[in-house]
Amino acid sequence: MDTRTLPDLTAYDGVLFDLDGVLTPTAEVHMHAWQAMFTELFTAWGITPPYTEQDYFLYLDGKKRYDGVASLLRSRDVEVPWGDPSDDPALDTVCGIGNRKNLVFERVLRAEGIAPYPGSLRLLERLQAAGTPVGVVSSSKNAREVLTVAGLIDRFPVIMDGVVAERENLPSKPAPDVFLAGARMLGVEPARSVAVEDAHSGVQSAAAAGFGLVVGVDRGVGAQVLRDAGADLVVDDLEEFLD
Repeated sequence: MDTRTLPDLTAYDGVLFDLDGVLTPTAEVHMHAWQAMFTELFTAWGITPPYTEQDYFLYLDGKKRYDGVASLLRSRDVEVPWGDPSDDPALDTVCGIGNRKNLVFERVLRAEGIAPYPGSLRLLERLQAAGTPVGVVSSSKNAREVLTVAGLIDRFPVIMDGVVAERENLPSKPAPDVFLAGARMLGVEPARSVAVEDAHSGVQSAAAAGFGLVVGVDRGVGAQVLRDAGADLVVDDLEEFLD
């Protein structure tokens, strides 16, 4: 974590949180969804070697959904048509398989559930008790579903997610547009507000949007990477703001 004394976040006009990796450990659900979907696909198609956890890190992690599908299939010398994002999940195209994964993600999420990071929940409770406005800025189209399953949906009157971004034709992070839109929806000025992110591109987005404080949460990407991207300070867990 940062060696500086951490500021009181309730002193700011508002706080906007990223979702995956900041409020919830959603990456684990994505990993389970990819494994379930590809294990079923590989078995049906007789593809070898079988899917392993290492495949996630080699071919899927950090990639857009469809790019990940193409990359992993290519690793097994399998090529299928790219298709279209509107493809039915039953279609054996890159886009169809990617859409199938999203259905599995939703199924795994509902079956296994997800709990927020305890430190993040405690910070939320502190902010709400102080009357500090809070919102979510997420690239995910599953943000509302994740927040609902995690029991957090009622805590956020403002959710700037992938659905809203697509509807309003907003470019994704690292462009500043989604954080600017989130601040506008929350009714706060970025310069007097806080953005909390765990990803390199997210920190860049918040910094470019001119937030008064950009907090990086290091869940593994590296504290220096987050600082170099524009984080004003970096913590390992949001509970550190309660010390």
